[in-house]
Amino acid sequence: MPKQKTHRGAAKRFKVTGGGKVMRHHAGASHNLGKKSIKRKRKLRKATQVAAKFEKKIKAIIGS
Repeated sequence: MPKQKTHRGAAKRFKVTGGGKVMRHHAGASHNLGKKSIKRKRKLRKATQVAAKFEKKIKAIIGS
């Protein structure tokens, strides 16, 4: 059976840390920023961990 190909769209959106956690960036940080508070925009900059129920599926499609 052939090897599974990496889902390139997912590979650009998710990264796996050395400890095996899947990280993602927040949505809503690209436009309409004038109406959002400084605090909210600052929190959107940082990456966050993917919910546990999605980790297995994401790891499968990005091949790690």
